Amino acid sequence: MINLILAEMQQEHLEQVAALEKACFSQPWSYQSLEEELTNDTAHFFVALVDEKVVGYIGVFVVCESCFISNIAVFHEYRRQGVGKALLKMAILTADAMGTDFISLEVRMTNYPAILLYRQLGFEEMGRRKNFYRNPTEDALIMTKLFARKVEG
Repeated sequence: MINLILAEMQQEHLEQVAALEKACFSQPWSYQSLEEELTNDTAHFFVALVDEKVVGYIGVFVVCESCFISNIAVFHEYRRQGVGKALLKMAILTADAMGTDFISLEVRMTNYPAILLYRQLGFEEMGRRKNFYRNPTEDALIMTKLFARKVEG
């Protein structure tokens, strides 16, 4: 069992998060793009730390009553140890606490482990985006978790 700590992404995490981006994505975010999110009021980025080392991260954007996950990534050697699930739960709690109606993301259609995780946490397929990904070109599934909100009236 790993000793995992979740925290808001800070300046000192950026180098490691940028390295994680490069390790996991064919079109990674740059250090500068990640740094800009530190001062973006709609952005909420969290890191998963093991012994003060970034092993995963998630970024969400909350706009009005909507929440979108921009990226979730975990270093290969830390996968299947609950890191992704912990990060995703943090994003869900954040979105719910901020009163959003839903949380949504896109995922490669062939990323079966991620799709399974999203389904386990209540996400459902809501649509597809044709040729959304590059290197290689692939469609994306749009997966969304709806939050039950009381209607006032």
